[in-house]
This record gives sequence, C-alpha cells and structure tokens, in this order.
Amino acid sequence: MSSAAEREKRLALISRLKATYPEVPEWPAPDMVTHEHFLAYMKTNHDQGGQLNVPETFANKEEEQWELMTYVLCEVLGWGGIWVSEERRRIANVDVGLPIYLGLPYYCRWLWSVGKLLIEKRYITWGELTDRLAEVSDRYEGGLNGRVPDAQPKFVGDGSNVARNRNHVEALGKGDPGMYAGTAGEARFKRGDRVKVRELPALFYTRTPEYVRGAEGVIANVSYESPAPEDETWGREDVPAEWFYIVRFKQSDLWDNYSGPSRDTLQTEIPERWLQAAG
Repeated sequence: MSSAAEREKRLALISRLKATYPEVPEWPAPDMVTHEHFLAYMKTNHDQGGQLNVPETFANKEEEQWELMTYVLCEVLGWGGIWVSEERRRIANVDVGLPIYLGLPYYCRWLWSVGKLLIEKRYITWGELTDRLAEVSDRYEGGLNGRVPDAQPKFVGDGSNVARNRNHVEALGKGDPGMYAGTAGEARFKRGDRVKVRELPALFYTRTPEYVRGAEGVIANVSYESPAPEDETWGREDVPAEWFYIVRFKQSDLWDNYSGPSRDTLQTEIPERWLQAAG
C-alpha cells in the first residue's frame, strides 16, 4: 500500500511532463490556438522525419527477454488473424500520444498496443486484464531479481469462435502484399513519370511523411498492390487495394538551403491516393 508521501512524489513527477507549446497555456480557449498550432497538434507522432533535434549517440542494444517475448506475442496475434501489422503501428505509435511515443521504449509501446487492442476488440475486459496484472505483480513482489517470469495460464481456451480477419488465411503461400496481386487494376503511373505528392489532411494515421507533401519527384518503381495504410490500420477488409510506388526526390527540392551535392536523392514509398501527375 502506497503512502501519502509516495503518492505525492509520483504526482509531482507527472506534473513535470508537459506536452504544450510554452507560448500557449494548457487547456486554451479556442482563440488562443493558431491554425499552425492546430496542424502541429494533429500531426501523427510517428511522422518524425525532418524535425529538429540535437545529435544523439546511437547505441545498438541487445533486446531483453521481455522485448523478445513481446515481439513473438505480436507476431502470434498476426498469425492468428487478430490484427495486421498496420493496426499495431497505429496503436503503438500514434494512439499512445506524443509523450509516450517519445518517452517509452520501443517494445513497451508494442506491449501497450496488445492490451489496448484486446480490450477494444472485446477479446478480454479491462477488469480481466487488470486482475491478471495485479496477480502477476503480487507473484513477483520485490522484483524479478534476474529471474524470468513463469507462464501460468489459467486454462486452455477454445479458439473456434474467435473473430479473426481473413489475412492469416488468404496470405498463406502468398504473403502480404502478395495476396492482393491483380486486384488494384491498372497502375496510374509508370516508372519515369513525374508526380507531385498531394497535401491531404493526415488525421489519425498515415505513412506518407510530411517532408515530401507538396514536393515533386519521379516514379522510380511500381512496387505492389495493397490497401492504403490509412485504411488497413483500422482493420478494414472491405476497402479496395491500390498501387504503391517508390518515388525519388532531389534532396535540394525537399530541404530549404540544402548544401549537399545536387545529385543527392531520397526515395520513399507512397500509395497512389497521395500522388498526382506533376504540372
């Protein structure tokens, strides 16, 4: 049982975490928020490319045991038809909010996404998850101290009536996106075509980075057919597939005052809905 002093200490730490611009008060009135600030607040957390940051040392750390098990758990949920990888990316990278996205370890967010998905899709209740967390916490009171937790399932469930998507069946022997081959019709663009990235509102989820929106590039390759990430991330199986393209941009067209060689280029993958013919 926590003491009043311990609770106060935790709340004091939480109070230090800020997620607003210093020039805008918390819980502002509508007329205090500019259009630019609104767009910044609506930007999806995982679209980090091109944002300013201080240099950091890259450390390639070995995954811990719980991280490896989290990866396996997420893969099993995919193989079992419970979700697709695009759903996990949204839940773990966007739905968490910016402080958690930037502040917690990578696989911690994966694990968070598992709990949220299982509750939202009605596989378990919040109470079942919470009771289980409390039970495991009590079992290892005082910490693991180098031990690996023992799995102690309560029963072997009957999975015959579990709601599942079609991907785990239709992708067998084909893979994803191979399962969608031949379903999107004729590709609108071909290799060498000049295109411009549309500046669409990117609410809730997208895989098209902001730093290419509005820029012109060249189709480097016609990749494959698949539902767009903005649809697939919600588990929609009824949306049509569309073509994906590798688009090549000049770095000098993407970044103001780019000082590198003029031949420098960047390539990224973009679904057809985000592209239009240049000029």
